[in-house]
Amino acid sequence: MKTIKEIYRIGHGPSSSHTMAPRFAAEQFLERHRDAASFEVTLYGSLAATGKGHLTDVAILEVLEPHAKVNIVWQPKIFLPYHPNGMTFKALDAENKVLEEWTVYSVGGGALEEEGKPSNIPDIYPLTKMTDIMKWCEETGKTYWEYVLEAENDKTLIPHIKAVWQTMKEAVERGLRTEGRLPGPLNLPRKAAQYHIKAMGYQHTLRSRGLVFSYALAVSEENASGGLIVTAPTCGSSGVLPAALYHLHKSYEFDDLRIYRALITAGLIGNIVKTNASISGAEVGCQGEVGVACAMAAGAACQLFGGSVAQIEYACEMALEHHLGMTCDPVCGLVQIPCIERNAFAAARALDANIYSTFTDGRHRVSFDKVVATMNKTGRDLPFLYRETSEGGLAEDYKQME
Repeated sequence: MKTIKEIYRIGHGPSSSHTMAPRFAAEQFLERHRDAASFEVTLYGSLAATGKGHLTDVAILEVLEPHAKVNIVWQPKIFLPYHPNGMTFKALDAENKVLEEWTVYSVGGGALEEEGKPSNIPDIYPLTKMTDIMKWCEETGKTYWEYVLEAENDKTLIPHIKAVWQTMKEAVERGLRTEGRLPGPLNLPRKAAQYHIKAMGYQHTLRSRGLVFSYALAVSEENASGGLIVTAPTCGSSGVLPAALYHLHKSYEFDDLRIYRALITAGLIGNIVKTNASISGAEVGCQGEVGVACAMAAGAACQLFGGSVAQIEYACEMALEHHLGMTCDPVCGLVQIPCIERNAFAAARALDANIYSTFTDGRHRVSFDKVVATMNKTGRDLPFLYRETSEGGLAEDYKQME
């Protein structure tokens, strides 16, 4: 299991797997071939099926086009066996001779992998299952965030977490100030500002729930507009954790240090899922994105309210369990419908999972690890048209209405 800094990447939306990662890949390839006369980039599977809506081509062209001519080839019907998000870069000289051909995969959360090649980012965690980590915490009397600090032993971690929290807060506040329409053919109006204003007119429970909705909408709308956000664990689910934490920070006056610890706990939860299953919508559907984000937010909230390690594990388990089977079927390939609303509902569900868990002693029958394994199997059993291809589900219905 690698550093949680891989879970929290700061960058521009709308998609970690379809925008961030292809941009990173293009930058790496350009470094090796700055003298190339031209480039050819072939996008496969999910990257090709929803790449235009996710601005995949725009991300690649912004990197390569200032240096040479670029040809992008779309292959939505071809799924490479290693991962649905495959892409092949070719660098060519003036005689059209191939200088290098490089196939790389976007595996979720902005991360890249090459088939058959180990990552240059080391595995640093001795324990990678929640049950084992919970047992370690109970034996040592320490918490999840303390386990992370011991395993990482990295002086740059806390500064990174501080930058993550600052970026999350700024995304919420920027999203609340911005009105108008989101980019793309849906002409979807932004709603965060309206929800925030309306929420302020209510009292107690309705106000609290409305504010959580507004914060999640704010970040998700920023992401959909290509704004600066934090993957948590992906761009498509980037509104869930900031909404929960921002609300608790504002409403309960939790200081930044406690928020940092909650973020570290949440990062560990996302890391466990990424290591033992997937956070890629193209691999396991939206349960791996919004479902995992909900689990991260539930665990963070429980951490903030002083939950035991068992209660935190239970909150995460419930949050992910109740997203099992969620498909990824973005309308028009945009990270807008149903993605934005899902972020708002998941943020509220995360806080509910925390409340439910704190009414218990943390003991329950189905472990978080079992739910992660089930999510992984369920996601891979889903037909491709429900895994970020925009060929089925809600996306298909929208095409029929048009």
